[in-house]
Amino acid sequence: MKIAVLGAGAVGSYYGGILCEAGHEVTLLARGAHLAAVRTNGLEVRTPERSFCVHPTVTDNHTEMEAVDFALVAVKNYSIGEIAPAARYLSEKSAIIVPLLNGVEAAAMLEKAGVAHRLLLGGLTTISVVRSSPGIVERKSPFQRVVIGELDGGDSVRAARLADALRACGVEAVVSADIRTELWRKFAFISTMAAVCGLSRSAIGPIRSTVRGRRLVERAVSEVVAVARTQGTAIDAGEEKRIVEFIYSLPESMKPSFLLDLESGGLTEIDDLCGAVSRLGAEAKIATPVHDVAAAALGAK
Repeated sequence: MKIAVLGAGAVGSYYGGILCEAGHEVTLLARGAHLAAVRTNGLEVRTPERSFCVHPTVTDNHTEMEAVDFALVAVKNYSIGEIAPAARYLSEKSAIIVPLLNGVEAAAMLEKAGVAHRLLLGGLTTISVVRSSPGIVERKSPFQRVVIGELDGGDSVRAARLADALRACGVEAVVSADIRTELWRKFAFISTMAAVCGLSRSAIGPIRSTVRGRRLVERAVSEVVAVARTQGTAIDAGEEKRIVEFIYSLPESMKPSFLLDLESGGLTEIDDLCGAVSRLGAEAKIATPVHDVAAAALGAK
């Protein structure tokens, strides 16, 4: 297949790299030192199992990109505006656009930017990967999971085609008949972690070790679940409990990527995590005090 990766950061470069090694025609949309390094030396992919180098096509100009079967959008939410013209351009050449972003609004944002609804799939990934230096990405943990599906639900031949390609690369790739619920499940986890660890400036261990900390986690999850229901996504009490228990099962030293971004002084996705819970809750007249406070405190300039 022909596959474009829009946003060659850690996640995008990793999936582009393994798909390229598997024989697919991969084009990375990159910039700066990473672009130069991949052009000169190729893309080095390091994993706990092995390392390898591939030579995908790489460019910083989306109008140079040829028609592709799929375009993976793998940027931070705050960069969607920058990448949207490339997604729209490829969709006009009939590419299927697959966002693999945090949050629950990426597909809607791309559609608003001009990508036709019929050419969008919903998607998410769970992976720990870093771009350790220009031209080098490293997967830090054994898990690498992608879930994709039709935004309107049901079976999907095209989602299955992409999942098969990823599965052949060793990824746990799943086609979901209800991708919106999958997105909200992950969102309940990541927005809660952003709120409680961001406000505490702490890994999860010290937070969950106190009664008040556990109460904070449970209230944050409950707020997201309540908002999800107003958006037509039903997460039952059992699933809500499992999300909380998963947070309690994490290693004590676990810090969400949001907190790492916060500590580094860089841009964060607060507006698309806690901010989205707060905004959607207000629109639906649902109280979301934990996420309101987190969005206000952590989003202050």
